[in-house]
Amino acid sequence: MLASIVVLCLSAHLISAFPSLLSEAFVKARNAEPAQVDSPCPHLAKRQAPGVTPPFNAAEQYVSNTGQFAFVAPGSGDQRGPCPGLNAMANHGYLPHNGVGTIDEFISGTAAAFGMGPDLASFLAVYGAIFDGDLTSYSIGGPVGSLAGLGGLLGEPQGLSGSHNKYEGDVSPTRGDLYEYGNDYLVQLSQFSALYELGQQNGDSIDLNVLTNYRVTRFQQSISNNPYFFNAPFSGVVASPAAWSFIYRFMANKSSEYPEGLLTGDVLKSFYSITGDYPNFVYTPGHEAIPNNWYKRNPVDYYTLPYVVLDAVTMALEHPQFLSLGGNTGKVNTFTGVDLANLTGGIYTASNILQGNNAVCLGFEASIQEAPDLLSGLYANVAPAISMLTSAVNNATSALSCPKLNEINLAQFGEYPGYTNLSPSGTY
Repeated sequence: MLASIVVLCLSAHLISAFPSLLSEAFVKARNAEPAQVDSPCPHLAKRQAPGVTPPFNAAEQYVSNTGQFAFVAPGSGDQRGPCPGLNAMANHGYLPHNGVGTIDEFISGTAAAFGMGPDLASFLAVYGAIFDGDLTSYSIGGPVGSLAGLGGLLGEPQGLSGSHNKYEGDVSPTRGDLYEYGNDYLVQLSQFSALYELGQQNGDSIDLNVLTNYRVTRFQQSISNNPYFFNAPFSGVVASPAAWSFIYRFMANKSSEYPEGLLTGDVLKSFYSITGDYPNFVYTPGHEAIPNNWYKRNPVDYYTLPYVVLDAVTMALEHPQFLSLGGNTGKVNTFTGVDLANLTGGIYTASNILQGNNAVCLGFEASIQEAPDLLSGLYANVAPAISMLTSAVNNATSALSCPKLNEINLAQFGEYPGYTNLSPSGTY
């Protein structure tokens, strides 16, 4: 039922939330009247404009980590993976403790724990269920045998940990590149320590500027250290900037003093399962925890797709290399960009990719065109999955004025071993 309501909300909300000027939509939404009690989409009735201080309400924003939401460490068979937020949710009962959730459970859980808007949560949950699960649910970690054979699957769904180049990608803030480290779901302490140190240099505050600057460093590290580095259309252009912005947008602790949030080193350590003092950190995989006295986003300021687009475009305008589709060609420091015009039949080009919402549009639209190739080893019949994905993407982009992408030339990816040598199980 919840998923159906969200789809109805999604289309109506995005039509008003994405006029030609995003800021105009935020201002209009901020001044809108509060929703009626019986509204099926109460969190979408009022929006907080960027640069405008959101309200703080301790009772509405407090996230419990006691009682039924007390921390319980994962046991054998419980799935934990590359997303620290989802891991923490499973450890505290905001997702099933076994780490396998349905679409509805992801939508309701991310709202309760972090203040993720249902439009964003719905798209991410549906996308995960398609590429990492059985069309109705998926694992936040590795394969789950109980889902095998469901949804026309050819084998075990690989879960979020096996979603390289589909959902998860290179240039993670704290996880290593898959080819370089052999896994994409464990924290690399060198990367975490570097991010922590940057926050300390910023007055014990890890904000979007700190994260964006560190993303520049990580992007170059992947070029310099990973011969299989590949910046894919969806995982690189949409999922990657979201993963970076989520750290501050969701993990920062909200308060009356810091209503937009303050992300300190101690809060970051809790969400990343890190103990000990800098630089002698200790990482315990899968033990991510919601900190004590921690407050999420205000209900009128839930993080929705308009915010994701705005954050992604802002980062790309400042650092256009983030939009460089392509990768290394088998050796380090051989990054070669894809010719966008050849890839998209001239729909997207180097000269128009930074215009309007084109960068994000390309990522979303390309996910549909790549789907038959990516899903062919997962489903006996890919048609239901592609239909479900197409509907989700169309809902997410219905008011973005995206140039219609009818096909992409996958042969353009042939020179990148990070793409060609990846198995359906998400490994090299």
